[in-house]
Amino acid sequence: MLRMVLKGMMIGIANIIPGVSGGTMAVSMGIYDKMIHAATHLVSEFKKSMQVLIPIVIGAAVGIVVLARIIEYMFAKVPLQTNFLFIGLIVGGLPAITKKVRGKSIRGGHILAFLLFFGIVAGLAMLGEQEGEAADISFSFLNAIKLAGVGVVASATMVIPGVSGSMMLMLMGYYNPILTEINEFMEHLATFNVPGILDGCLVLVPFGIGVVVGIFAIAKVVEIIFEKFPDYAYWAIIGLIVASPVAILLMNQLGSITVVAVVTGVAALAAGVVIALNLGGE
Repeated sequence: MLRMVLKGMMIGIANIIPGVSGGTMAVSMGIYDKMIHAATHLVSEFKKSMQVLIPIVIGAAVGIVVLARIIEYMFAKVPLQTNFLFIGLIVGGLPAITKKVRGKSIRGGHILAFLLFFGIVAGLAMLGEQEGEAADISFSFLNAIKLAGVGVVASATMVIPGVSGSMMLMLMGYYNPILTEINEFMEHLATFNVPGILDGCLVLVPFGIGVVVGIFAIAKVVEIIFEKFPDYAYWAIIGLIVASPVAILLMNQLGSITVVAVVTGVAALAAGVVIALNLGGE
Protein backbone atom coordinates (compact mmCIF):
# COMPACT_ATOMS: atom_id res chain seq x y z
CA MET A 1 0.00 0.00 0.00
CA LEU A 2 2.72 2.47 1.06
CA ARG A 3 4.85 1.56 -1.94
CA MET A 4 1.93 2.27 -4.28
CA VAL A 5 1.28 5.63 -2.58
CA LEU A 6 4.96 6.57 -3.03
CA LYS A 7 4.76 5.64 -6.71
CA GLY A 8 1.63 7.75 -7.05
CA MET A 9 3.45 10.68 -5.46
CA MET A 10 6.19 10.42 -8.11
CA ILE A 11 3.55 10.40 -10.86
CA GLY A 12 1.74 13.39 -9.35
CA ILE A 13 4.94 15.43 -9.11
CA ALA A 14 5.90 14.49 -12.67
CA ASN A 15 2.56 15.71 -14.01
CA ILE A 16 3.12 19.29 -12.82
CA ILE A 17 6.64 19.68 -14.23
CA PRO A 18 6.84 20.81 -17.89
CA GLY A 19 8.81 18.29 -19.92
CA VAL A 20 8.29 15.45 -17.43
CA SER A 21 5.66 12.85 -18.30
CA GLY A 22 3.43 11.27 -15.67
CA GLY A 23 2.96 8.32 -18.02
CA THR A 24 6.72 7.84 -18.31
CA MET A 25 7.03 8.02 -14.53
CA ALA A 26 4.32 5.35 -14.22
CA VAL A 27 6.38 3.16 -16.57
CA SER A 28 9.51 3.85 -14.51
CA MET A 29 7.64 2.97 -11.32
CA GLY A 30 6.52 -0.34 -12.87
CA ILE A 31 2.77 0.30 -12.57
CA TYR A 32 1.79 1.59 -16.02
CA ASP A 33 0.22 -1.68 -17.20
CA LYS A 34 -1.66 -2.07 -13.91
CA MET A 35 -3.00 1.49 -14.11
CA ILE A 36 -4.26 1.03 -17.67
CA HIS A 37 -5.88 -2.31 -16.85
CA ALA A 38 -7.52 -0.93 -13.68
CA ALA A 39 -8.89 2.11 -15.53
CA THR A 40 -10.36 0.07 -18.39
CA HIS A 41 -11.81 -2.67 -16.14
CA LEU A 42 -13.17 -0.43 -13.39
CA VAL A 43 -16.72 -1.75 -13.76
CA SER A 44 -16.04 -5.43 -14.45
CA GLU A 45 -13.27 -5.69 -11.81
CA PHE A 46 -14.31 -2.89 -9.48
CA LYS A 47 -12.76 -4.10 -6.20
CA LYS A 48 -9.45 -5.13 -7.79
CA SER A 49 -9.24 -1.93 -9.83
CA MET A 50 -9.93 0.28 -6.82
CA GLN A 51 -7.18 -1.49 -4.85
CA VAL A 52 -4.77 -0.35 -7.57
CA LEU A 53 -6.17 3.11 -8.28
CA ILE A 54 -6.94 4.43 -4.77
CA PRO A 55 -3.35 4.42 -3.41
CA ILE A 56 -2.05 5.83 -6.71
CA VAL A 57 -4.63 8.63 -6.70
CA ILE A 58 -3.90 9.41 -3.02
CA GLY A 59 -0.18 9.52 -3.73
CA ALA A 60 -0.64 11.65 -6.85
CA ALA A 61 -2.83 14.10 -4.94
CA VAL A 62 -0.21 14.39 -2.18
CA GLY A 63 2.51 14.84 -4.80
CA ILE A 64 0.61 17.61 -6.60
CA VAL A 65 -0.74 19.48 -3.57
CA VAL A 66 1.86 19.01 -0.84
CA LEU A 67 5.15 18.41 -2.63
CA ALA A 68 4.57 20.80 -5.55
CA ARG A 69 5.88 23.77 -3.59
CA ILE A 70 8.95 21.80 -2.44
CA ILE A 71 9.74 20.78 -6.02
CA GLU A 72 9.14 24.36 -7.15
CA TYR A 73 11.61 25.55 -4.49
CA MET A 74 14.15 22.93 -5.59
CA PHE A 75 13.87 24.05 -9.22
CA ALA A 76 14.44 27.64 -8.10
CA LYS A 77 17.43 26.90 -5.86
CA VAL A 78 19.11 23.83 -7.39
CA PRO A 79 17.69 23.51 -10.93
CA LEU A 80 20.49 21.39 -12.43
CA GLN A 81 20.38 18.83 -9.63
CA THR A 82 16.56 18.70 -9.66
CA ASN A 83 16.43 18.18 -13.42
CA PHE A 84 19.06 15.43 -13.16
CA LEU A 85 17.07 13.79 -10.36
CA PHE A 86 14.03 13.48 -12.61
CA ILE A 87 16.14 12.30 -15.52
CA GLY A 88 17.48 9.58 -13.22
CA LEU A 89 13.96 8.62 -12.15
CA ILE A 90 13.00 8.19 -15.81
CA VAL A 91 16.18 6.44 -16.99
CA GLY A 92 15.96 4.06 -14.03
CA GLY A 93 12.71 2.70 -15.44
CA LEU A 94 14.16 1.95 -18.89
CA PRO A 95 15.38 -1.61 -18.07
CA ALA A 96 11.82 -2.62 -17.15
CA ILE A 97 10.71 -1.73 -20.69
CA THR A 98 13.73 -2.96 -22.66
CA LYS A 99 13.32 -6.43 -21.14
CA LYS A 100 9.91 -6.61 -22.84
CA VAL A 101 11.61 -6.64 -26.27
CA ARG A 102 14.92 -8.26 -25.31
CA GLY A 103 15.72 -11.33 -27.41
CA LYS A 104 13.11 -10.48 -30.05
CA SER A 105 13.99 -9.62 -33.63
CA ILE A 106 14.04 -5.90 -34.44
CA ARG A 107 12.03 -4.95 -37.52
CA GLY A 108 12.06 -1.78 -39.57
CA GLY A 109 8.66 -0.87 -38.15
CA HIS A 110 10.04 -1.07 -34.60
CA ILE A 111 12.84 1.36 -35.46
CA LEU A 112 10.33 3.65 -37.18
CA ALA A 113 8.09 3.62 -34.08
CA PHE A 114 11.10 4.46 -31.89
CA LEU A 115 12.24 7.35 -34.11
CA LEU A 116 8.72 8.70 -34.64
CA PHE A 117 7.87 8.98 -30.95
CA PHE A 118 11.36 10.20 -30.04
CA GLY A 119 10.81 12.99 -32.59
CA ILE A 120 7.34 13.82 -31.23
CA VAL A 121 8.60 14.36 -27.68
CA ALA A 122 11.70 16.31 -28.73
CA GLY A 123 9.63 18.41 -31.13
CA LEU A 124 6.99 19.24 -28.53
CA ALA A 125 9.73 20.23 -26.10
CA MET A 126 11.24 22.64 -28.62
CA LEU A 127 7.81 24.15 -29.28
CA GLY A 128 7.21 24.32 -25.54
CA GLU A 129 10.01 26.83 -25.07
CA GLN A 130 7.40 29.50 -25.75
CA GLU A 131 4.37 29.46 -23.47
CA GLY A 132 1.01 30.29 -24.97
CA GLU A 133 -0.79 33.46 -23.91
CA ALA A 134 -2.40 32.99 -20.50
CA ALA A 135 -5.96 31.75 -20.97
CA ASP A 136 -9.06 33.32 -19.41
CA ILE A 137 -10.47 30.97 -16.75
CA SER A 138 -13.07 33.31 -15.29
CA PHE A 139 -16.37 31.50 -14.87
CA SER A 140 -18.76 31.35 -17.80
CA PHE A 141 -20.55 28.50 -19.56
CA LEU A 142 -18.20 28.72 -22.55
CA ASN A 143 -15.10 28.77 -20.33
CA ALA A 144 -16.43 25.77 -18.40
CA ILE A 145 -16.74 23.83 -21.68
CA LYS A 146 -13.23 24.95 -22.68
CA LEU A 147 -11.82 23.90 -19.29
CA ALA A 148 -13.41 20.44 -19.62
CA GLY A 149 -11.88 20.12 -23.11
CA VAL A 150 -8.48 21.24 -21.83
CA GLY A 151 -8.78 18.68 -19.03
CA VAL A 152 -9.42 15.93 -21.60
CA VAL A 153 -6.37 16.91 -23.67
CA ALA A 154 -4.10 17.35 -20.64
CA SER A 155 -5.09 14.07 -18.96
CA ALA A 156 -4.90 12.10 -22.22
CA THR A 157 -1.33 13.30 -22.72
CA MET A 158 -0.53 12.59 -19.06
CA VAL A 159 -1.46 8.93 -19.62
CA ILE A 160 0.75 8.58 -22.72
CA PRO A 161 4.36 7.86 -21.69
CA GLY A 162 6.81 10.51 -22.84
CA VAL A 163 4.26 13.25 -23.48
CA SER A 164 4.06 15.90 -20.75
CA GLY A 165 0.54 16.94 -19.82
CA SER A 166 1.87 20.08 -18.13
CA MET A 167 3.77 20.91 -21.32
CA MET A 168 0.51 20.67 -23.30
CA LEU A 169 -1.18 22.95 -20.76
CA MET A 170 1.67 25.40 -21.16
CA LEU A 171 1.33 25.41 -24.95
CA MET A 172 -2.41 26.08 -24.62
CA GLY A 173 -1.82 28.88 -22.09
CA TYR A 174 -3.57 27.11 -19.20
CA TYR A 175 -0.57 25.89 -17.19
CA ASN A 176 0.06 28.91 -14.94
CA PRO A 177 -3.65 29.85 -14.54
CA ILE A 178 -4.59 26.29 -13.48
CA LEU A 179 -1.57 25.89 -11.19
CA THR A 180 -2.31 29.26 -9.56
CA GLU A 181 -5.96 28.28 -9.14
CA ILE A 182 -4.98 25.01 -7.44
CA ASN A 183 -2.63 26.79 -5.02
CA GLU A 184 -5.26 29.44 -4.20
CA PHE A 185 -7.94 26.75 -3.74
CA MET A 186 -5.72 24.92 -1.22
CA GLU A 187 -5.14 28.17 0.67
CA HIS A 188 -8.89 28.86 0.79
CA LEU A 189 -9.48 25.28 1.93
CA ALA A 190 -6.89 25.61 4.71
CA THR A 191 -8.52 28.82 6.01
CA PHE A 192 -12.05 27.53 5.31
CA ASN A 193 -12.78 30.51 3.06
CA VAL A 194 -16.13 29.31 1.68
CA PRO A 195 -16.54 31.97 -1.07
CA GLY A 196 -12.97 31.29 -2.22
CA ILE A 197 -13.57 27.52 -2.20
CA LEU A 198 -16.74 27.91 -4.28
CA ASP A 199 -14.98 30.19 -6.76
CA GLY A 200 -12.20 27.63 -7.10
CA CYS A 201 -14.71 24.85 -7.71
CA LEU A 202 -16.20 26.79 -10.64
CA VAL A 203 -12.84 26.42 -12.38
CA LEU A 204 -11.47 23.15 -11.03
CA VAL A 205 -14.63 21.01 -11.25
CA PRO A 206 -15.11 21.30 -15.06
CA PHE A 207 -11.36 20.86 -15.53
CA GLY A 208 -11.43 17.81 -13.22
CA ILE A 209 -14.36 16.28 -15.11
CA GLY A 210 -12.38 16.64 -18.34
CA VAL A 211 -9.35 15.03 -16.71
CA VAL A 212 -11.34 11.97 -15.61
CA VAL A 213 -12.99 11.58 -19.04
CA GLY A 214 -9.64 11.93 -20.81
CA ILE A 215 -7.88 9.36 -18.63
CA PHE A 216 -10.50 6.66 -19.14
CA ALA A 217 -10.89 7.36 -22.86
CA ILE A 218 -7.19 7.20 -23.70
CA ALA A 219 -6.60 4.26 -21.34
CA LYS A 220 -8.92 2.10 -23.47
CA VAL A 221 -7.11 3.13 -26.66
CA VAL A 222 -3.73 2.34 -25.08
CA GLU A 223 -4.97 -1.07 -23.91
CA ILE A 224 -6.13 -1.96 -27.43
CA ILE A 225 -2.77 -0.92 -28.90
CA PHE A 226 -0.90 -3.09 -26.38
CA GLU A 227 -3.16 -6.04 -27.16
CA LYS A 228 -2.87 -5.73 -30.96
CA PHE A 229 0.66 -4.37 -31.45
CA PRO A 230 2.66 -4.99 -28.24
CA ASP A 231 6.18 -4.91 -29.72
CA TYR A 232 5.53 -1.70 -31.66
CA ALA A 233 4.02 -0.15 -28.52
CA TYR A 234 7.06 -1.01 -26.41
CA TRP A 235 9.49 0.36 -29.00
CA ALA A 236 7.42 3.56 -29.18
CA ILE A 237 7.58 3.87 -25.39
CA ILE A 238 11.36 3.29 -25.45
CA GLY A 239 11.59 6.17 -27.92
CA LEU A 240 9.46 8.35 -25.65
CA ILE A 241 11.55 7.52 -22.58
CA VAL A 242 14.89 8.09 -24.33
CA ALA A 243 13.61 11.47 -25.56
CA SER A 244 12.33 12.53 -22.13
CA PRO A 245 15.73 13.67 -20.75
CA VAL A 246 16.13 15.80 -23.89
CA ALA A 247 12.69 17.33 -23.28
CA ILE A 248 13.47 18.03 -19.62
CA LEU A 249 16.71 19.83 -20.46
CA LEU A 250 14.99 21.85 -23.21
CA MET A 251 11.96 22.81 -21.12
CA ASN A 252 13.60 23.75 -17.83
CA GLN A 253 16.29 26.19 -16.70
CA LEU A 254 19.57 24.65 -15.51
CA GLY A 255 20.90 27.65 -13.56
CA SER A 256 24.62 28.25 -13.02
CA ILE A 257 26.75 25.32 -14.19
CA THR A 258 29.68 24.93 -11.81
CA VAL A 259 31.90 22.00 -10.84
CA VAL A 260 29.94 21.56 -7.60
CA ALA A 261 26.61 21.73 -9.45
CA VAL A 262 27.75 19.11 -11.97
CA VAL A 263 29.10 16.74 -9.29
CA THR A 264 25.96 17.04 -7.15
CA GLY A 265 23.87 16.79 -10.30
CA VAL A 266 25.48 13.46 -11.20
CA ALA A 267 24.83 12.31 -7.62
CA ALA A 268 21.16 13.35 -7.98
CA LEU A 269 20.99 11.46 -11.30
CA ALA A 270 22.35 8.32 -9.65
CA ALA A 271 19.92 8.73 -6.74
CA GLY A 272 17.02 9.01 -9.20
CA VAL A 273 18.09 5.81 -10.96
CA VAL A 274 18.36 3.94 -7.65
CA ILE A 275 14.94 5.21 -6.48
CA ALA A 276 13.32 4.16 -9.78
CA LEU A 277 14.93 0.72 -9.71
CA ASN A 278 13.75 0.13 -6.14
CA LEU A 279 10.25 1.57 -6.46
CA GLY A 280 9.85 -0.09 -9.85
CA GLY A 281 9.76 -3.51 -8.24
CA GLU A 282 6.51 -5.24 -7.40
